[in-house]
Amino acid sequence: MNEFHSVLQALFHDKPGSIINAAAGFLSKAEDESGTARKINASFLVLLMGNNHFLYEKARRFLNEMKADPLWHDTAAFYLSGEDAVKEEISQQCRSSPEFFASLSNLSDYLNTPVTDLQEEPSSTLSEMIHSVFFPEGTGIKASKEERIENLRERRTITITALNRNPIFNPINDVLFTSNVLLTVPSASTIYDDLPLSDDLKGALKEAAREPQVYWYDHPVQIGVEAEKNEILYGLKGLDRAVEFEKNRKDESGDTFDKKKLTVILSVSVTHKRLHSIAGQYIKEELIRSGGLKHIDVYLFTEEDTGRIVDHILLPFWKHHMKRDADDEFLSVFGVDGEYGRHYSFLKAIAAFWHVLISNDIKATFKIDLDQVFPQKELVEESGASAFEHLMTPLWGAQGTDHNGNQVELGLIAGALVNEKDIGDSLFTPDVKFPERDLSPDEYVFFNALPQALSTEAEMMTRYTSGSLDGKTTCIQRVHVTGGTNGILVSTLRSHGPFTPSFIGRAEDQAYIMSVLLDRDITPAYVHKDGLIMRHDKEAFAQEAIQEAHIGKLIGDYIRILYYSAYARVLTGSIATIKDKLDPFTGCFISKIPLTIVYLRFAIKAASFFDSGNSKEGFEFIKNGIPRISAAIRFTEGRPSPLKQRYEKERRQWNRYFDILSELEKAIGQGDALALELKIKAREIVRHCRY
Repeated sequence: MNEFHSVLQALFHDKPGSIINAAAGFLSKAEDESGTARKINASFLVLLMGNNHFLYEKARRFLNEMKADPLWHDTAAFYLSGEDAVKEEISQQCRSSPEFFASLSNLSDYLNTPVTDLQEEPSSTLSEMIHSVFFPEGTGIKASKEERIENLRERRTITITALNRNPIFNPINDVLFTSNVLLTVPSASTIYDDLPLSDDLKGALKEAAREPQVYWYDHPVQIGVEAEKNEILYGLKGLDRAVEFEKNRKDESGDTFDKKKLTVILSVSVTHKRLHSIAGQYIKEELIRSGGLKHIDVYLFTEEDTGRIVDHILLPFWKHHMKRDADDEFLSVFGVDGEYGRHYSFLKAIAAFWHVLISNDIKATFKIDLDQVFPQKELVEESGASAFEHLMTPLWGAQGTDHNGNQVELGLIAGALVNEKDIGDSLFTPDVKFPERDLSPDEYVFFNALPQALSTEAEMMTRYTSGSLDGKTTCIQRVHVTGGTNGILVSTLRSHGPFTPSFIGRAEDQAYIMSVLLDRDITPAYVHKDGLIMRHDKEAFAQEAIQEAHIGKLIGDYIRILYYSAYARVLTGSIATIKDKLDPFTGCFISKIPLTIVYLRFAIKAASFFDSGNSKEGFEFIKNGIPRISAAIRFTEGRPSPLKQRYEKERRQWNRYFDILSELEKAIGQGDALALELKIKAREIVRHCRY
């Protein structure tokens, strides 16, 4: 541990090469709750510098005193256990990995060079050295961006062995569009009686606002927000216009689409339990008030609706036809409330249900986010095809081999995003650019913006224009995908059964493929469709919601490291194989030292809030972050861990779901009386969900 303590002593002192001044935070006066929180957090940073630090004993005594205080017990206990966890993790990693120990030793030597030498070093050298220990996925990118982009494209290249002979022909008829609605209570300054809602809705909202929040989302829709800031209306109106454009385009060419409406499924998730019962009613009221939709049919699925599908369709068939007993959590995985992973899996899995029981015309599902729209005019001008024409590519469903010679099935598809502020320059402007700025203190430990920019350029911005990537004999396999602008064929969905575990609360889109990444002879994969781009408009109209959710999003990012790292170990004994497939961006959240990274990121970020004068934000960050991170740590610990047990249960349940649908489909084809009765009931449930 000498090298580790030496590194942190250099990083947490007020001298060249340091990133935070821990001593100043610890020696500050604790005059109020924010000041106490600052001092407790700084005490932890002092402890990590080792027992030879001049403030170590004072910091430990202070934390123990705070642990004895009922008001601060949980906070102090979090940090005290964190010191032990970090020391154990670093020691274990040094024992098991000579490469890690060498990097740590080199960093220690570097940081302890004479001060004058460090002052002359460029800041990029310091960040590279620190990243080599804590964030190796980010090293070397800035110095050789173009080379790294080409290397990553080579790793992602698929050689096509067979194009899809039966691709999507009529997207309006063949593709089930889906999206998720995330609802929360109004902002604290809202006068509830002034909201343009029915009285029963306003009464329920007042009750919900008094409840504790149970789920956190990036930028949920605040019930009662003005129509122009309402993401639900924004996204659905945009999709409605996109379908109108599509129909007009086909009419002009003489090659008409089916005149039916596009079917859109919305999952409705909430941050407070009391919102369960009013979510559907609220959305229906808003859609009616806005004038409705001309070209799309919208179906709203709340937790109550998904429960009816399980209880009245899937469970009766399971018991009667498949002769199986039902356990207490028969298909509890099938629903929409909870973390992002739960509704994300539902929005994929519902396509199989729809194909079997509602319309067998459905061949695929395609998810969008409601803060995104198809810029149809720019798509046609710059890519040569409209949004729906891109979905008709025979690459979607093609077979091929990856750079290692493994067989892949391109049954999933992924597009890209362009920010609203950038589309004037070009449709093909990456939504995440290489950062050209100084790093914040916590980014020296973990800087995901760097590999994210690399993956965005290498994967999302690839165009099949010439050279080795022509979009006919070769294409790009996507690993880095976004929550919207991706889809899956029903055939791939049913044969492989991918899902995102319901405990995943961040990057649920990237976790989806992990469930089937390693255990198949023919691996399902995303095909990159160049030109399939949506305009991302969240900053244009959802600033208030984004700001409200800022702290929750930060904390969710730290939990993502804990869960991704633990999940990868559940899927494979060694994370090296899965990281090789998912690096640099998706894989960077799978860490060899996840507890160390999370504790360091959290404590350094908190210190940054206080040091910059944002004491209120720093206190909120600690107050909200520690309970959530503590719960996440407990969830990943143990043999077997609760996370492992949850994953295995959910894998069994999703297998059960797809088995039921296969047997139900056969029974319908054979004219089975119960199956035909359930098909009628399923359509009744779906009709009830139509807005």
